[in-house]
Amino acid sequence: MPVNSPPGPVAVVATISSDAHSWNLVVLQLLLEEHGYTVHNLGPCTRPAELVDCLKFVRPDLVVLSTVNGHGLIELPQVVRSLGGTRVVVGGKLNTTRVSAGDIGRLMDVGVDRVFTESEPLEAFLDYLRALDSERRSTHPAYREMFPRAVAG
Repeated sequence: MPVNSPPGPVAVVATISSDAHSWNLVVLQLLLEEHGYTVHNLGPCTRPAELVDCLKFVRPDLVVLSTVNGHGLIELPQVVRSLGGTRVVVGGKLNTTRVSAGDIGRLMDVGVDRVFTESEPLEAFLDYLRALDSERRSTHPAYREMFPRAVAG
């Protein structure tokens, strides 16, 4: 049974199962917390089953999957498919060679909401979080009631 969600958005951060980095996850956690998220950091080498089990108890608004070992394009499609429609973003070193538009398209096809490649600046992720915040505020019933003109356009 899911636990009661705290006020505000909830995120889960993790790596793919073959990826042992943890400092990037700490940085992502801090950035998300600065944007008002409650963060569940599953740490490095997260097996897909662990992530799926976490989602049985935590209903995140966002799952952030990070990779730096270049195996993301191999492992991420299976992981994302197992998450059943949860909003997922992925980022980091997704391949050992240059990531192509086709690679990004394949990740989007399995359900990734946004792909952040290693060449993108951190500002791109922050812009994404700001857009989510704006979307969340404009669709929240209390916000719609208090600011109907802002929602209407």
